[in-house]
Amino acid sequence: MVSRAGVTIRDVARRAGVSITSVSHALNDKGTISESTRERVRQAAAELDYQADAFARGMRQGRIGVIGLVMRSLDALGDYTPDGVDVFVRFAGILSAKALGRGWSLTLLPDLTRRPVPSMAFAMDGYVVMSPLEGDPVTELLDARGIAYVTYGREPTRMGFDSWAAEDDRDAAQQLLRHLEAAGAEEVALVRGTDRNAWNLDYTEVYLRWCAERARAPRLYEQPEGSGVVGGEQVADRILVDGLPDAVLCLTGRHAAGVQRHLQDRGFVVPRDVMVATGSDSEHSRASRPAITAIQMSPADTADALLDLLQAKLDRGGSPGPRLTRSRLRPRASTRS
Repeated sequence: MVSRAGVTIRDVARRAGVSITSVSHALNDKGTISESTRERVRQAAAELDYQADAFARGMRQGRIGVIGLVMRSLDALGDYTPDGVDVFVRFAGILSAKALGRGWSLTLLPDLTRRPVPSMAFAMDGYVVMSPLEGDPVTELLDARGIAYVTYGREPTRMGFDSWAAEDDRDAAQQLLRHLEAAGAEEVALVRGTDRNAWNLDYTEVYLRWCAERARAPRLYEQPEGSGVVGGEQVADRILVDGLPDAVLCLTGRHAAGVQRHLQDRGFVVPRDVMVATGSDSEHSRASRPAITAIQMSPADTADALLDLLQAKLDRGGSPGPRLTRSRLRPRASTRS
């Protein structure tokens, strides 16, 4: 397959054996060319990976007042409506409303590197990429195309890119660990996800430093984010094999709910025997009994910061970042003595 970069309408015309005008008519459903010719042109465009560019070139002469949102955590999950996970829906709604106030419409798009790509994907004025992964192919693609974007959370190991905003995850991790320690926890187990994003990595860094400062052996467990509540139950068994800690801190609310439920099923009382907390407030953490202590993010402040950065990038080609917002600790019954 020929790379999209450098492919022109002439290449498509040459591959299909037709004129440039026929290519334009076929891809835009205009003119009076035959259906067989249209199909031949479309096939040639698909083979050359050209179709989205043909649309974008016509649209990107000026701004169209639309920005895109790509949620990389949900791309990795393979599920855009995970049960009980409302943080993404809340953020998308808030970002959409904030964008409207600035004259932009917001469009949600899936992984831009997977086919088929929506025809509008590369005509957007700019993008917000949420929770980019290490070496993320979506940001690489946007860079290659020269499309402005900002990221919700830094992209791990990427040096020099400062067009990002997020809640201060290191501060949030410190809030949780201080809270657990104040409630009497000396040994804390951390359950993180497997996605290579800044959220997982920053919490781990703070946790390992906390353990080192107290001469405690880390008890770090990984569980795929997509495993949900069942995954929390599974990791609870692994934790018990190593001995019951004073507290379990899970990054996702679904894992925390599963850990707590399984420990209770095994006869342990929360929080008397073990405390449970999570780095992401969700329906699961609020609905669990007892309700689970959680970090409440600041989507409105973070959305404002991201849009400020994107506006600056579109207007001036640069954006003064990064911008950090502060999360709020929500103590609940799962950690109360």
